[in-house]
Amino acid sequence: MRKLLQLLLVFVVASGATVAHAQGGPPFITDDPGTPGNRQWEINIGWIANHNPGYSSYQLPDIDLNYGWGDRIQLKYEVPLAAATDENNTTRAGLGESFPGVKWRFFEHHKAGEPKSDDNMDFSLGTYPQLSINNPTSAVRRGIVEPGPQFYLPLEATTKLGPITFNGEVGRWFGNQKVPDRWGRGLIVGHELSDRLEIYGELYDLQDANSIDGAPKQRQLTLDVGGRQTLDRAGNLRLLFMGGRGIQAVTPQNSEPNWIAYMGVQILVGPKVKKAPDEK
Repeated sequence: MRKLLQLLLVFVVASGATVAHAQGGPPFITDDPGTPGNRQWEINIGWIANHNPGYSSYQLPDIDLNYGWGDRIQLKYEVPLAAATDENNTTRAGLGESFPGVKWRFFEHHKAGEPKSDDNMDFSLGTYPQLSINNPTSAVRRGIVEPGPQFYLPLEATTKLGPITFNGEVGRWFGNQKVPDRWGRGLIVGHELSDRLEIYGELYDLQDANSIDGAPKQRQLTLDVGGRQTLDRAGNLRLLFMGGRGIQAVTPQNSEPNWIAYMGVQILVGPKVKKAPDEK
């Protein structure tokens, strides 16, 4: 684990010396304390895959709606069209779980002597409670999604160390009688290659905290690289992309994916933000 983190740091430092503005959330698993901004919409439409020889899951697509309620709060509702393939290569599809959530960035630290803004924020903390709810369909019975409800409570942080920005997340999934509790831990290290292109590396660990009926604990440890490419001049449309793989032994009996992927678009809409008189 330590060697992997060192490799991520070397990759980012070698890619350039300008200030990085790493951002969590789609296309990545790890999230950050950032919010869209007051009355701003962030809509992510993604095609997501998590492939294991014994069980693979897909979102075709995943619809992720986010709304900024003030500058520090984000309201979320997410629902995918889900599909799953079992060890017999049988694929079933249906409506996935709904994910309502609320993000709150409760702490910000800005550079001294400068007006407070996102550009000079060098440290922030937030939390992002989310609830996984099964929709009234046969998706659970057909093995497409896990039984719900489940609840996720994370702590998220963003900090800048010299030219590098880090996003970190530690959270607990609270399961139920059929699904174990889990710990989620993620780290993103990013670099903004230009005003239009961002590239990041991510290390994410999802591990069972307990077992159900004596079943062995499962763990997904993945390493991926991805980013965002702005597609229009106004910056309202972005291409999202990510690809990675599991870094433990992959077998049909465990949940470690031999590859993961995300491809989608991000749409940013809302009232125009008035600039300060001294801004161009």
